[in-house]
Amino acid sequence: MLVAPPAVLITDDDRAWRETLGEAFGPPLFRSILAADGEEAVEIVRRQRIDLVLLDMHMPRLTGLETIRQVRFFRAELPCILISGGLDDRIRQDALAVRAYSVLAKPIRLIELRRAVHKALRDVYDWPGEFGLHADTT
Repeated sequence: MLVAPPAVLITDDDRAWRETLGEAFGPPLFRSILAADGEEAVEIVRRQRIDLVLLDMHMPRLTGLETIRQVRFFRAELPCILISGGLDDRIRQDALAVRAYSVLAKPIRLIELRRAVHKALRDVYDWPGEFGLHADTT
């Protein structure tokens, strides 16, 4: 069970999207941490308490899948949600192989992403949090 606001690590090389998600998953219900690429995300997970990772598939240096693989070495059960603009069966299969919690296709509506995050936190940590799932924000 989580005792503090869940820490959500948002990893995407698109700065505007990363910052938008940072605001969407900010206080008071979440603590958002932003990373510009997979290598930065891996270092953050090594140093900080992170409860969930949202990450883009296509990034420089490390892809989302490569990032999940590295995170699994020291945080095997950390829920990771992969988001991809070029989602296909191969990415889905690879995501299953690295035990991504879920895989979502871009473009994605914010309400769908919120639902996926809520479900992951509830399933993994028995988190009871609610945060405006009825609001239809994009």
